[in-house]
Amino acid sequence: MRRLSLHTVPAGLLLSVAVACVALWLGHMEPVIGGPVFGIILGILVRAFFAPHERYNSGIGFASKYVLQWSIIALGAGLSLAQVAHTGLNSLAVTAVTMSIAGLSAWGLGRFLGVGGKLTLLIGVGTAICGGSAIAAVTPIIKPDQHETAFSISTIFLFNIVAVLLFPALGHLLHLSDSGFGMWAGTAINDTSSVVAAGYSYSKAAGDYATIVKLTRATLIIPICLALVAIVAYREKRHGKSDFKLARVFPWFILWFLVASALRTAGAFPASVLPFIHMAADVMIVVALTAIGLSSNLRRMAQTGVRPILLGLGVWAAVSVSSLLVQVLMGQM
Repeated sequence: MRRLSLHTVPAGLLLSVAVACVALWLGHMEPVIGGPVFGIILGILVRAFFAPHERYNSGIGFASKYVLQWSIIALGAGLSLAQVAHTGLNSLAVTAVTMSIAGLSAWGLGRFLGVGGKLTLLIGVGTAICGGSAIAAVTPIIKPDQHETAFSISTIFLFNIVAVLLFPALGHLLHLSDSGFGMWAGTAINDTSSVVAAGYSYSKAAGDYATIVKLTRATLIIPICLALVAIVAYREKRHGKSDFKLARVFPWFILWFLVASALRTAGAFPASVLPFIHMAADVMIVVALTAIGLSSNLRRMAQTGVRPILLGLGVWAAVSVSSLLVQVLMGQM
């Protein structure tokens, strides 16, 4: 990313916010799709048909990098690690298996289909953990091209919609219990909004359970990000970069995410403030993903072809099936 020119930040930032406001409204009207997906789609369309002037680039870059990091920190304030660890303990075994399956299948299918390493990683992490939020968290660490980020989020979104429509019907067909369906939805559907939509369409008990499982999954982005930092540091040293410094590649926003989550766990935030923090996080992530869309090259995305979609389908199917199999083996259905 080019060095930000602060005197040109407002123009691009205001454009990102303006498009994000439309995305938020559309997300409110169609919650199954959600504001983040509308944001990145609208951003791509604006870039494709109106091509913002170069003076907007600094502000768009500011939003796609810094606003994105702030949104992740704010998300940390909404996660009580103690509560999630306690209520989500029963889901850890299934989550561990599905995450492992997601990683292995993404790696194997990515190599087989010839999909680029960073795009494979984004789709794998998004499928394994929490969709767009996970992709947003690892993006500042691995620094993919903007079109790769946009393509991976769009791919994850496609299978979220399929899951919301398909999972409840399959759950009834398989005669899953409320907790069994909640476990399945919470471990095999990516974005929180889609987990909630599928869970509560099955039953209120299934929706409550699925939400808890999903929050437990979301906390696992922390060790994933730290592991990626270690890999980036190792590769830079191996390639003999004399100016390598750990502080330069370390995702400090993840540290602040932990601080925010620890404060939330300690009860430092009044209950009356938490909804506003959550709302701020939601708004910022839509602004950031809108900026990523505004930075994306639709032609390059088209050149990527159908292979990443096949990769996303394969990883999602592997995770969905493995979640059910583990529950069968553990007698949790």
